[in-house]
Amino acid sequence: MHLGQLFLVGFDGCTLDRSPWLSAALAQGQLGGVILFDRNVDGSVQNFSSPAELRRLTAELRDRAAEPLLIAVDQEGGKVRRLKERDGFPATRSAAELGKEPPENTTAQAAAALAATLAEHGITFNLAPVADLNLNPASPIIARWERSFSSSAEQAAIHCQAFIEAHRRCGIACCLKHFPGHGSARGDTHLGFVDITHDWQDIELEPYRLLIAEGCADAIMTAHVTHRGLEPNGLPASLSPAIVTGLLRERLGFNGLIVTDDLQMKAVSEQYGYREAVQRAVLAGADLLIVGNNLLRRPDAHAEGMAAVAELLEQGLIEEERIRASLARIAELKEKINGERTW
Repeated sequence: MHLGQLFLVGFDGCTLDRSPWLSAALAQGQLGGVILFDRNVDGSVQNFSSPAELRRLTAELRDRAAEPLLIAVDQEGGKVRRLKERDGFPATRSAAELGKEPPENTTAQAAAALAATLAEHGITFNLAPVADLNLNPASPIIARWERSFSSSAEQAAIHCQAFIEAHRRCGIACCLKHFPGHGSARGDTHLGFVDITHDWQDIELEPYRLLIAEGCADAIMTAHVTHRGLEPNGLPASLSPAIVTGLLRERLGFNGLIVTDDLQMKAVSEQYGYREAVQRAVLAGADLLIVGNNLLRRPDAHAEGMAAVAELLEQGLIEEERIRASLARIAELKEKINGERTW
């Protein structure tokens, strides 16, 4: 089994020259995908600073990959986007702005333009749209950044559906986020522990329920929020079997790809070592693990992550069939992107 396919990893450089581990992983078919960033947290360029640079990089990634590769970015639109106007990319609109009108008047057209830009530059997986509800106007990570379409579950769902359908027409997969809901949270999981036990509302599941029923969920990203009612052991949702498998897989009946939020975010990295975080995420039921190498630098993250999963198998802590099921979901999404399967 190619355990490296379970990882979506970030790296340094506008070419592959600075990351020999990445070239080796691509050549061996040992990588599920990459996540690209325009800038590092210190403001320096991480992967690209112009359209031409991005096109060259994605072409190089495809050329080096022995197996189909997910090439991902966070391009929600508005304030959260990696392809920015300052670098020569088209302007985009926020979900909060688009959600004020019916999706056929706003989101459908805006998402079509956004998706066309991504396709032109070799992106195949957009870590968007946000399905979180705008329930806390003081939210430092959702409302503040205008990332939610609406406080209404039905409105959020129909805008998310329009966003996803526009991407599918361009051969791009989407990832709904952040399950089980981040819109009511008072904190930011990038910065540390966030407890939503007393803020979260059951209605936050509704956009996911509606979109799963419509067959519009290509992938769903789990959040690092903690909810002691849903997860009695106090684990972040991404590491919780009760939330990932019990709630998302079993209660909501989602059979598609489950993706973790970045395991280097402080809500996870300040509580768990990297190897433990990887193992807990896999045991919880995640299929694809994000390691951004943007918030932290860990060139050995991919190799260490594979070793952590191999250890679970060797110790009999997880069944081989379970890992093969995750690999099959990843392969199926790639086949949809490449037109080998229908959405």
